[in-house]
Amino acid sequence: MRFLLFLGKGIKMLSIFYGDMPKAIYDPVIYFKNTYTDDWIMDDLSREMIQDVDRSVVLGPRVIDSPVFGGISPRELSGGVKTLIAIYKCPKKIFNASACGDNCAKWILKIGQMQDVTINLRHLMDFGDETFQVKILNTDQIVCSMDELLPIAGLIV
Repeated sequence: MRFLLFLGKGIKMLSIFYGDMPKAIYDPVIYFKNTYTDDWIMDDLSREMIQDVDRSVVLGPRVIDSPVFGGISPRELSGGVKTLIAIYKCPKKIFNASACGDNCAKWILKIGQMQDVTINLRHLMDFGDETFQVKILNTDQIVCSMDELLPIAGLIV
């Protein structure tokens, strides 16, 4: 297990708390519905996440072209994309990211590289084969791969 001793100013980190976490926003989809603004949708990273996860194209702040449904509003995006955007736009809040599938994992890692963010997970998410840095809050350990993450998270979840 590698521990990072150089965590200081300038290093951004994704932190994960596994299991029940009372202060986490349990339903990020409802939070998104009641909180998002047009600029959340028009942001470049949000547009990329919408394109990748939902295969949809943002045409404007209130119109998204879905290959399945045609023209939709941001409220009709998938729960995974809504959760990703909420995590990105409200980094001081803790969201239950279990609404996200594994197709959202790379975006959660990317957001964690851009800003300090904490998420709550109630399942084992597959973060892929690449190396990464994630702090597991339950054990105060930093892991750098799925091989390191699985034994720890598997005992908790």
